[in-house]
Amino acid sequence: MVMLRQRGFEIHKSYLDVARQRALIEALRPVLKAAPLFSPSVPGGGQMSVRMTSAGMFGWYSDASGYRYAEVHPKGQAWPKIPDVVLAIWQDLTGVERQPECCLLNYYGEDTQMGLHQDKDEADFSYPVVSISLGDDGLFRMGNQSRGGKTESLWLSSGDVVVMGGEARLTYHGVDRIRFKSSRLLPKGGRINLTLRVVT
Repeated sequence: MVMLRQRGFEIHKSYLDVARQRALIEALRPVLKAAPLFSPSVPGGGQMSVRMTSAGMFGWYSDASGYRYAEVHPKGQAWPKIPDVVLAIWQDLTGVERQPECCLLNYYGEDTQMGLHQDKDEADFSYPVVSISLGDDGLFRMGNQSRGGKTESLWLSSGDVVVMGGEARLTYHGVDRIRFKSSRLLPKGGRINLTLRVVT
């Protein structure tokens, strides 16, 4: 494992070996069954190209009225628990006693991207956001704490984990594209990104 630091982002390359990646995928299957993926709409119209769901006390949600956390899935059921194997990553890399209240799962299919954005729907920005990559490579772009200016990019591979805390907590970031079927972890291809957040 190698830890890089760029613009305050802690990038833990190859943090999860293949066995732990597969264990995570197995742990996520019940989550996806209990809270199926959905395609959120965004303020101003249109839909995100990623599909998503969540686990924990809260799930991240978006529709025409804005971005927010919700206590139930769009179909009405409570979000499932965050798997213990996911919580263990948070504990190991942050050392924070408080547990995350949301694990947002984004699925990137072919020709899917996520524009530059800040994670700012949480109540307390002193807690980090932990981002786990599984499946196909994703080109991760890091910007600044305000829109505009020069950016830097690097490829995140399956098993890489990024910790966004301190100066990086409100830095704009996104995923420009994925290398579809660059990984064998997901039989049909694609990338799963898990982000762990303290919400309240």
